[in-house]
Amino acid sequence: WPLEVREVREEPARSASPDLVRSREGERLASNVKGADVVVCDERGDGMTSAAFAAFLQQARERARDVAFVVGGAFGVAPALRDAAVKQLALAPWTLPHEMARLVLAEQLYRAGTIVRGEPYHK
Repeated sequence: WPLEVREVREEPARSASPDLVRSREGERLASNVKGADVVVCDERGDGMTSAAFAAFLQQARERARDVAFVVGGAFGVAPALRDAAVKQLALAPWTLPHEMARLVLAEQLYRAGTIVRGEPYHK
């Protein structure tokens, strides 16, 4: 699968409320994922096995849909973006730093590809 990573600038949190920070970051994130099925990575989301995740991605591919994964900043993801997502995905039952969330997501995307292709990486 082709993969593109897009980062948006974090909102300075010193002079704004968490709600305002989430809202501004959410607007920037939303403008980068137009036309895609959005999956918000959030510890309150649904957990998936690696095999189920691979099947989810394969189904999106069969529908010729782009999938955009959103990892929020320090205050999480804006409620409007979370509510508009096709799925809320828990990468772990814990809150992860966004850098760690990106790493976990990247590994699971790689693993999903190997599962779909029938490669022996996932055992």
